[in-house]
Amino acid sequence: MDSAIPKTTRLGLTTSQAAQYLGVSLSTVRRWSDLGHLVGYRTPGGQRRFSIEQLDAFMASLEQTPH
Repeated sequence: MDSAIPKTTRLGLTTSQAAQYLGVSLSTVRRWSDLGHLVGYRTPGGQRRFSIEQLDAFMASLEQTPH
């Protein structure tokens, strides 16, 4: 198992785990989520959660954006 990939839980990755996975700051993940760029979901308690697949899809979309 790659230590760079956080252990996923049934609920998905937390915001801080997503930030670590993407190599960005926690505030960047929050901002991307608030702007709708990074799709995840909220738990009943209001915490953000992201799947590895959602994070990978987001990163792939950035690579396809014309510069």
